[in-house]
Amino acid sequence: MSHNSDHFTFRSCWDIKKSNRNAQDGIYTLTSSHGISYQTFCDMTTNGGGWTLVASVHENYMAGKCTVGDRWSCQQGNRADYPEGDGNWANHATFGSPDAATSDDYKNPGYYDIQAKDLSAWHVPNRTPLRRWKSSSLQRYRTTNNLFPRVGGNLFSLFQRYPLRYNAGRCPRDNGPFEQIVYDFGSCEKTASFYSDFVRGKSWLLSIFKNYTHTNSVYICFYSSIHIRLFTPGYVQFRVFNREGAALAFCPGMKVEECDTQQLCIGGGGYFPEQNPRQCGDFTAYDWSGYGTRKKWSASKEITEAAILLFYR
Repeated sequence: MSHNSDHFTFRSCWDIKKSNRNAQDGIYTLTSSHGISYQTFCDMTTNGGGWTLVASVHENYMAGKCTVGDRWSCQQGNRADYPEGDGNWANHATFGSPDAATSDDYKNPGYYDIQAKDLSAWHVPNRTPLRRWKSSSLQRYRTTNNLFPRVGGNLFSLFQRYPLRYNAGRCPRDNGPFEQIVYDFGSCEKTASFYSDFVRGKSWLLSIFKNYTHTNSVYICFYSSIHIRLFTPGYVQFRVFNREGAALAFCPGMKVEECDTQQLCIGGGGYFPEQNPRQCGDFTAYDWSGYGTRKKWSASKEITEAAILLFYR
């Protein structure tokens, strides 16, 4: 699935798509503004194509709390004297390879170099081969309202404006921005289904939201004035805090409504005080009430064992 670019250099998959409207999904070579060449996956078919894979967040071992492999939180342990963790949401470090993005963490120079407008996220089961990413996705969704120009142009700039550091703010007062999404595959109900009835408030579920289906099969969620117990699906949100002041980076497919954010959001700073070190790690406390049980505070095995792929356009 590798493609050359006919000896031209391109900074993003969107640049390639504008040059060749027939470009197909696959691995392409890009060149950063500083001349760094790298390969990544381009989604050339969703909503006109041109989406550049810049990162993936993959939980390698839920029982390893901020140990080796937890690059999006901390690989040095749950340490109060290391409140920003490894800082990879807001630095120039790169790691991994695009073809292994569902088997390990991945981050390329496009993460900090590309000036983008919108974000897309795919939830893809762990160890899925690249050729099956799209067909195997649990969900695929994207922002549509020029999120990034309002926060500096990309996730790198966003997290410099909203630092991921223990005790740098309080929930909900200092939580970061949220943005509505549209689903290319999946729905609000599907997002809610990955979390326990206790977390989402089963008795309210059907009365809270409905899906509106466009003719192009894109889904947008509409809500009444009541929200699900801890979160409202149909959004993404960035840099939130929990009750103890720990910072979490990304709330996938939702905005949070209360402060037990460690059950819902991923990545973040390097210190989680409650029952040290049980909340630390890339997928934080998805396993709080048992691994993959979807009981009480735990997420489903399905969402716990899926990498989150992040794209720019």
